[in-house]
Amino acid sequence: MPSSASPRRLAPGRLVLASHNQGKLREVAALVTPYGMEIVSVAALGLPEPAETENSFLGNARIKALAASRGTGLPALADDSGFSVAALGGDPGVRTADWAELPGGGRDYVMAMAKVAALAAPHADRTAWFTCALVLAWPDGHTEGFEGKVHGTWVHPPRGTRGFGYDPMFVPEGATETFGEMDPVAKHAISHRARAFALLAAACLPG
Repeated sequence: MPSSASPRRLAPGRLVLASHNQGKLREVAALVTPYGMEIVSVAALGLPEPAETENSFLGNARIKALAASRGTGLPALADDSGFSVAALGGDPGVRTADWAELPGGGRDYVMAMAKVAALAAPHADRTAWFTCALVLAWPDGHTEGFEGKVHGTWVHPPRGTRGFGYDPMFVPEGATETFGEMDPVAKHAISHRARAFALLAAACLPG
């Protein structure tokens, strides 16, 4: 939900995306460009990723958005999202990316999906969900935060080569395809990111 009773609105112009994830960059750029926003990523600007030390998606998104905004002097948008499995008590959750970390650096999501499946397989409950927190930050420290979720089930082995991260092992409610199999337009219509973005757009983007 917004961090203030009267959300601050963005003017059309440059908006920094506080992410080095190219999949997120593509999805967020597709969402914001119709509102007259020009997306530039922190990766393109050579800015490092700050440590994500909070225990919530909104908390970590706020850290990233504030670091990007203060580092560039521009409004910044950060996304913190993750995959949760009921049988694992909501894990990997805010540690979604950590589960894919390799000892020598980089991330292997095929390995991470196999780990999730191995730990969750003994349980009958296959409920899973994705969460997305979006936070807008301004150089003066003001922030606005929004959160969206999409529920469904996990499957293994992974299916599909579209999307990114854990998409190939998640089937949203009412669908038969995984996010990894879905046409991107179909995914964007129902995804956790789209739901969070709809709240953000209504509150903060140019009308």
